[in-house]
Amino acid sequence: MTRLSLLDLVPVVEGGTVSQSLANAADLAAHAESLGYHRYWVAEHHGMEGIASAATAVVIAHVAAATRTIRVGAGGIMLPNHAPLVIAEQFGTLDALFPGRIDLGLGRAPGSDQRVARAMRRTLDSDPNAFPRDVLELQSYFADDGQTGIAATPGAGATPQMWILGSSLFGAQLAAALGLPYAFASHFAPDALDAALGVYRREFRPSATLARPHAMAGFNIFAADTDEEAEFLASSQQQAFVALRTGNPGRMPPPVAGYRDSLGPQGAAMLNQVLSCSAIGSPATVARQLAAFVERTQVDEVMVTSAIYDHQARKRSIAIAAEVGQELAKAA
Repeated sequence: MTRLSLLDLVPVVEGGTVSQSLANAADLAAHAESLGYHRYWVAEHHGMEGIASAATAVVIAHVAAATRTIRVGAGGIMLPNHAPLVIAEQFGTLDALFPGRIDLGLGRAPGSDQRVARAMRRTLDSDPNAFPRDVLELQSYFADDGQTGIAATPGAGATPQMWILGSSLFGAQLAAALGLPYAFASHFAPDALDAALGVYRREFRPSATLARPHAMAGFNIFAADTDEEAEFLASSQQQAFVALRTGNPGRMPPPVAGYRDSLGPQGAAMLNQVLSCSAIGSPATVARQLAAFVERTQVDEVMVTSAIYDHQARKRSIAIAAEVGQELAKAA
């Protein structure tokens, strides 16, 4: 059975506040838990007006305190922004507070630009081996194996589930070499999905953490009672992608009827490419598109994203996705 999990960028909508976005995140996670989702992840971004998850570990603690059983974590922490010791301490603390429930997905993108990197007092290392070295250092702190000469407190002996994230072959190769689970960001960067999954599975080396490959892929779901309503709801995310690609990111806008058609052929083609791993529609439409994605990728988990302006419509969308997932599991 392919599990469903949920990725939340904690969007700040036009006319909304960060406080409301954080309250919505806790409510959405509790709702996802009641629907049977396996994980709830937030992602690290900086300097972005429309995303409220910059202090990722703090948001994870907020959400974990509002839930009881669902795994909660980072999808991901952008490790080049941080000293590995700091992440060991943060996630060691989370693991102590919420034992057996914390995930730590690691990415090598900065999640920002050079201005933000400088503001964070980080110099982005162009050495391709820097990220693997940082991952190994972080593992050493958790293992408390003495290799660093420093004991992370909290952190030593902590057991957050570590993942490697990626949108290219690099992350797939690293996850395979280290014997870690792998998550691909196909919800916004789908081009290398099939190639990366192939590399990960072919090159995987069993580890003390994982005996066989375990892959997850991102997939957008915008679900409603009708195809027309779902297409309307999806237009908020479509507008946000266009704004980001044209250098004008901001808060999530309200939906606009007929938005895709208003873009013209070039704009529509861009959206079709970046959102190619998506299901938009009624329960029946979503079921077909989700089943096709799982059949194509053979992933162990699907990380659902459902960025919708209206919070109640968003909760309805992830409920439909959960129902669809359960029906597909029965059919399988």
